[in-house]
Amino acid sequence: MNYKIFPLALLFTLMSFTSVGTTPIRTKTITLGKAGFEAKAASLYQNLHANNFEMPKFKGFAEALKGYYELKEKGLIQKDILTLIDFSLSSNTKRLWVIDMATNDVLMNTFVAHGRNTGEEFADSFSNSDASFKSSLGFYATGEIYNGKHGMSLKLDGLERGINDNARRRGIVMHAADYVSKTFIKDHQRLGRSQGCPAIPAELTNEIIQMIKNKSCLFIYHPSRNYTAKEKVFS
Repeated sequence: MNYKIFPLALLFTLMSFTSVGTTPIRTKTITLGKAGFEAKAASLYQNLHANNFEMPKFKGFAEALKGYYELKEKGLIQKDILTLIDFSLSSNTKRLWVIDMATNDVLMNTFVAHGRNTGEEFADSFSNSDASFKSSLGFYATGEIYNGKHGMSLKLDGLERGINDNARRRGIVMHAADYVSKTFIKDHQRLGRSQGCPAIPAELTNEIIQMIKNKSCLFIYHPSRNYTAKEKVFS
Protein backbone atom coordinates (compact mmCIF):
# COMPACT_ATOMS: atom_id res chain seq x y z
CA MET A 1 0.00 0.00 0.00
CA ASN A 2 1.18 3.53 -0.74
CA TYR A 3 0.84 6.33 1.77
CA LYS A 4 0.67 9.99 0.89
CA ILE A 5 2.12 12.82 2.95
CA PHE A 6 0.13 15.99 2.37
CA PRO A 7 1.87 19.37 2.00
CA LEU A 8 2.56 20.98 5.35
CA ALA A 9 0.52 24.06 4.40
CA LEU A 10 -2.57 21.87 4.23
CA LEU A 11 -2.30 19.34 7.02
CA PHE A 12 -0.14 17.95 9.76
CA THR A 13 -1.25 15.18 12.08
CA LEU A 14 0.46 15.17 15.45
CA MET A 15 0.03 12.31 17.84
CA SER A 16 0.61 12.14 21.55
CA PHE A 17 1.41 8.88 23.28
CA THR A 18 1.20 7.45 26.74
CA SER A 19 2.81 4.19 27.80
CA VAL A 20 1.56 1.09 29.49
CA GLY A 21 4.61 -0.99 30.27
CA THR A 22 6.71 -0.73 27.13
CA THR A 23 3.77 -0.39 24.72
CA PRO A 24 2.98 3.13 23.43
CA ILE A 25 -0.73 3.88 23.13
CA ARG A 26 -2.06 6.73 21.01
CA THR A 27 -4.31 8.88 23.16
CA LYS A 28 -5.31 11.63 20.75
CA THR A 29 -4.78 12.95 17.25
CA ILE A 30 -4.54 16.68 16.63
CA THR A 31 -4.76 18.20 13.17
CA LEU A 32 -2.56 21.28 12.90
CA GLY A 33 -2.25 23.87 10.17
CA LYS A 34 1.10 25.24 9.10
CA ALA A 35 1.31 27.86 11.85
CA GLY A 36 0.23 25.36 14.49
CA PHE A 37 2.79 22.81 13.41
CA GLU A 38 5.59 25.37 13.30
CA ALA A 39 4.73 26.50 16.83
CA LYS A 40 4.66 22.89 18.06
CA ALA A 41 7.94 22.07 16.32
CA ALA A 42 9.56 25.19 17.79
CA SER A 43 8.37 24.22 21.26
CA LEU A 44 9.73 20.69 20.92
CA TYR A 45 13.02 22.03 19.59
CA GLN A 46 13.40 24.49 22.45
CA ASN A 47 12.74 21.72 24.96
CA LEU A 48 15.28 19.25 23.59
CA HIS A 49 17.84 18.19 26.18
CA ALA A 50 21.15 18.72 24.35
CA ASN A 51 23.18 16.75 26.91
CA ASN A 52 26.33 18.69 25.97
CA PHE A 53 25.93 17.88 22.27
CA GLU A 54 25.55 20.48 19.53
CA MET A 55 21.94 21.05 18.53
CA PRO A 56 20.70 20.32 15.00
CA LYS A 57 19.50 23.20 12.85
CA PHE A 58 15.82 23.87 13.33
CA LYS A 59 14.90 23.57 9.63
CA GLY A 60 16.14 20.00 9.32
CA PHE A 61 14.64 19.05 12.68
CA ALA A 62 11.22 20.42 11.73
CA GLU A 63 11.19 18.50 8.44
CA ALA A 64 12.24 15.34 10.26
CA LEU A 65 9.53 15.83 12.86
CA LYS A 66 6.79 16.09 10.25
CA GLY A 67 7.68 12.77 8.66
CA TYR A 68 8.37 11.07 12.00
CA TYR A 69 4.81 11.58 13.24
CA GLU A 70 3.30 10.69 9.88
CA LEU A 71 5.26 7.44 9.72
CA LYS A 72 4.44 6.63 13.34
CA GLU A 73 0.74 7.06 12.64
CA LYS A 74 0.90 4.73 9.65
CA GLY A 75 2.84 2.07 11.59
CA LEU A 76 5.86 2.24 9.29
CA ILE A 77 8.07 3.02 12.27
CA GLN A 78 7.56 1.73 15.79
CA LYS A 79 10.21 3.20 18.07
CA ASP A 80 10.31 6.64 19.69
CA ILE A 81 13.73 7.30 18.16
CA LEU A 82 14.47 9.86 15.43
CA THR A 83 17.81 9.93 13.63
CA LEU A 84 18.50 13.12 11.69
CA ILE A 85 21.34 13.50 9.17
CA ASP A 86 21.75 17.06 7.91
CA PHE A 87 23.60 17.06 4.59
CA SER A 88 23.39 20.85 4.36
CA LEU A 89 26.37 20.86 6.73
CA SER A 90 30.06 20.31 6.05
CA SER A 91 31.22 16.71 6.36
CA ASN A 92 33.85 18.09 8.75
CA THR A 93 31.11 18.74 11.31
CA LYS A 94 29.07 16.35 13.40
CA ARG A 95 25.88 16.23 11.35
CA LEU A 96 24.13 13.10 12.64
CA TRP A 97 21.82 13.25 15.65
CA VAL A 98 19.93 10.50 17.48
CA ILE A 99 17.00 11.87 19.48
CA ASP A 100 14.76 10.06 21.96
CA MET A 101 11.35 11.53 21.18
CA ALA A 102 9.81 10.10 24.35
CA THR A 103 12.20 11.97 26.64
CA ASN A 104 13.38 14.81 24.33
CA ASP A 105 16.97 13.71 24.90
CA VAL A 106 19.69 14.08 22.29
CA LEU A 107 21.40 10.70 22.65
CA MET A 108 24.17 11.12 20.09
CA ASN A 109 25.77 13.66 17.78
CA THR A 110 28.60 12.54 15.53
CA PHE A 111 30.17 12.47 12.08
CA VAL A 112 28.57 10.69 9.12
CA ALA A 113 29.84 10.19 5.58
CA HIS A 114 28.08 10.84 2.29
CA GLY A 115 28.63 9.05 -1.02
CA ARG A 116 31.79 9.63 -3.04
CA ASN A 117 29.83 11.00 -6.00
CA THR A 118 27.61 13.12 -3.80
CA GLY A 119 30.29 15.73 -3.23
CA GLU A 120 33.64 16.53 -1.65
CA GLU A 121 33.38 18.31 1.70
CA PHE A 122 29.74 19.21 1.04
CA ALA A 123 26.95 16.96 -0.23
CA ASP A 124 25.25 18.39 -3.31
CA SER A 125 24.23 15.55 -5.65
CA PHE A 126 21.92 12.66 -4.76
CA SER A 127 20.60 9.53 -6.46
CA ASN A 128 18.40 6.49 -5.99
CA SER A 129 20.17 4.59 -8.78
CA ASP A 130 22.28 1.46 -8.58
CA ALA A 131 26.06 1.95 -8.77
CA SER A 132 25.71 5.73 -8.55
CA PHE A 133 27.87 5.87 -5.40
CA LYS A 134 25.61 8.70 -4.28
CA SER A 135 23.62 9.22 -1.12
CA SER A 136 19.82 9.25 -1.18
CA LEU A 137 17.78 11.78 0.76
CA GLY A 138 14.51 11.36 2.61
CA PHE A 139 12.86 9.12 5.16
CA TYR A 140 13.95 5.58 6.02
CA ALA A 141 12.86 2.89 8.44
CA THR A 142 15.79 1.16 10.08
CA GLY A 143 15.95 -2.59 9.59
CA GLU A 144 17.85 -5.50 11.01
CA ILE A 145 21.45 -5.88 12.12
CA TYR A 146 23.81 -8.11 10.17
CA ASN A 147 27.54 -8.72 10.06
CA GLY A 148 29.12 -7.81 6.73
CA LYS A 149 32.46 -6.71 5.34
CA HIS A 150 32.36 -3.65 7.63
CA GLY A 151 31.41 -5.69 10.70
CA MET A 152 28.16 -4.85 12.48
CA SER A 153 25.89 -3.07 10.00
CA LEU A 154 22.26 -1.96 9.87
CA LYS A 155 19.97 -2.39 6.89
CA LEU A 156 17.80 0.55 5.82
CA ASP A 157 14.49 0.65 3.98
CA GLY A 158 13.87 3.79 1.93
CA LEU A 159 10.24 4.89 2.22
CA GLU A 160 10.02 7.45 -0.59
CA ARG A 161 9.30 6.10 -4.05
CA GLY A 162 11.81 7.36 -6.62
CA ILE A 163 13.88 9.09 -3.94
CA ASN A 164 15.35 6.32 -1.77
CA ASP A 165 13.24 3.19 -2.21
CA ASN A 166 16.12 1.32 -3.88
CA ALA A 167 18.19 1.54 -0.69
CA ARG A 168 17.97 -2.12 0.30
CA ARG A 169 18.63 -3.32 -3.26
CA ARG A 170 21.59 -0.95 -3.53
CA GLY A 171 23.03 -2.19 -0.24
CA ILE A 172 22.70 1.22 1.42
CA VAL A 173 23.31 0.46 5.08
CA MET A 174 24.72 2.09 8.18
CA HIS A 175 28.19 0.76 8.94
CA ALA A 176 31.51 1.63 10.51
CA ALA A 177 34.32 3.24 8.53
CA ASP A 178 37.84 4.24 9.56
CA TYR A 179 37.59 7.24 7.20
CA VAL A 180 34.88 8.73 9.43
CA SER A 181 37.19 10.28 12.00
CA LYS A 182 38.89 13.49 13.09
CA THR A 183 42.21 11.98 11.99
CA PHE A 184 40.99 11.54 8.42
CA ILE A 185 39.69 15.12 8.38
CA LYS A 186 43.05 16.39 9.63
CA ASP A 187 44.94 14.46 6.97
CA HIS A 188 42.61 15.14 4.02
CA GLN A 189 40.80 18.40 4.93
CA ARG A 190 37.47 16.58 4.71
CA LEU A 191 35.77 13.45 5.96
CA GLY A 192 36.07 10.28 3.91
CA ARG A 193 33.26 9.19 1.63
CA SER A 194 31.30 5.99 1.16
CA GLN A 195 29.63 4.27 -1.78
CA GLY A 196 26.38 5.90 -0.74
CA CYS A 197 26.01 4.56 2.79
CA PRO A 198 25.69 6.75 5.89
CA ALA A 199 28.96 5.46 7.36
CA ILE A 200 29.72 6.37 10.98
CA PRO A 201 32.72 6.27 13.35
CA ALA A 202 33.86 2.75 14.18
CA GLU A 203 34.01 3.40 17.92
CA LEU A 204 30.34 4.46 18.02
CA THR A 205 28.87 1.94 15.59
CA ASN A 206 27.66 -0.63 18.09
CA GLU A 207 26.07 1.99 20.35
CA ILE A 208 24.29 3.84 17.55
CA ILE A 209 23.04 0.76 15.74
CA GLN A 210 21.67 -0.74 18.94
CA MET A 211 19.86 2.54 19.64
CA ILE A 212 18.16 2.85 16.27
CA LYS A 213 17.69 -0.71 14.95
CA ASN A 214 14.33 -2.30 14.13
CA LYS A 215 11.82 0.24 12.79
CA SER A 216 12.99 3.62 13.96
CA CYS A 217 12.90 6.72 11.76
CA LEU A 218 15.99 7.96 9.94
CA PHE A 219 15.78 11.16 7.91
CA ILE A 220 18.48 12.52 5.60
CA TYR A 221 17.90 16.23 5.01
CA HIS A 222 19.17 18.61 2.35
CA PRO A 223 17.59 21.97 1.39
CA SER A 224 17.65 21.07 -2.32
CA ARG A 225 14.39 19.21 -1.65
CA ASN A 226 11.45 21.41 -0.74
CA TYR A 227 9.70 19.07 1.70
CA THR A 228 7.02 21.57 2.65
CA ALA A 229 5.87 22.11 -0.92
CA LYS A 230 6.14 18.65 -2.46
CA GLU A 231 3.83 15.75 -1.82
CA LYS A 232 5.80 12.70 -0.81
CA VAL A 233 4.73 9.10 -1.24
CA PHE A 234 5.74 6.53 1.35
CA SER A 235 5.80 3.00 0.00
